[in-house]
Amino acid sequence: MKDYLVQKAFSITHASEISAARRHCQQAAALLGFDETESGKAAIIVTEAATNMLKHAGDGLILLTAVRRDKMNGIEVLALDHGPGIANLDQSLRDGTSTTGTAGTGLGAMRRLAHEFDAYSAPGKGTALFLCIWSGLAPDNISGARAILPDVGGHLRCGTVCLPVAGEEECGDAWGIVNSAGEATILVVDGLGHGPNAAQASHAAVQVLHSRSGLRPAPLIEAMHQALRTTRGAAAAVAKLDSSTETVSFAGIGNISASILDGDARKQLVSHNGIVGHNLRKVQEFATPWPAGATCILCSDGIGTQWDLNNYPGLRHCHPALIAGVLYRDFARSRDDATVVVAKRLS
Repeated sequence: MKDYLVQKAFSITHASEISAARRHCQQAAALLGFDETESGKAAIIVTEAATNMLKHAGDGLILLTAVRRDKMNGIEVLALDHGPGIANLDQSLRDGTSTTGTAGTGLGAMRRLAHEFDAYSAPGKGTALFLCIWSGLAPDNISGARAILPDVGGHLRCGTVCLPVAGEEECGDAWGIVNSAGEATILVVDGLGHGPNAAQASHAAVQVLHSRSGLRPAPLIEAMHQALRTTRGAAAAVAKLDSSTETVSFAGIGNISASILDGDARKQLVSHNGIVGHNLRKVQEFATPWPAGATCILCSDGIGTQWDLNNYPGLRHCHPALIAGVLYRDFARSRDDATVVVAKRLS
């Protein structure tokens, strides 16, 4: 079960690689309680997205993520490529529009099959597609699966990418989100190094988040410090997003980057040096405004810090999963685990 409910990335460079992504999607759908019809739709979406990618961009990446909302399970599909981009995305979404001489039904068909759809593309910026399909009621036996992106309520929408460095099966990064009325607490943690030992440290931090979610960010970091003493340690950052007070409270140790975006402005949040679990000299909590429409982005150091959403006109208005996918596609460092969590305030 664990293997199919952890976010997976599939490199698509040849038609023969599409079947692996489709099979994985079908296995995940079965575990998530999809009926045969919805499972078939999910498989078609993956196949169409990967086929379109090969046809128009030559290669790319398919990401599959299990999600939950309103007691329902879903599968998010991200299709990311570095192709030439689409000059007129609205026109390309109409059936019968094609730049390669085919019937031109790919994007339109995917949009009809998916319960949710969003896309970002521009000349020279590649193409990123987001699709989500929902099942029936969530099976009780996976209610605690840590890999599922949880329901964060009507005040917030989230998207994540959390993937291991090439050659590792288990990611040393992790994230966690705990939601309550009008607020959400988000953790991004990077266990030192890679592989199972790094994952042990990061998962221990996530357990603290879930068991002591009532704490503010600074006390949460301190509680994680105690829990991680028997591990190799980690960098960690906690952001509490409170819509009722329109405030973000933040504390971080190590090189997890955190930013608040409000319109075109970007405010960088400050972390202190140290290692949670081993060398914690100072934990300091900061507060900054969290107005309606603002976006919080947290990244492990597997994502380069030189990104600027202003270089992607219109992207900040897209679904948070698309923002996370584009940042991963364009700024992931090939020698490290990489995590992006994007949370957008809706009201």
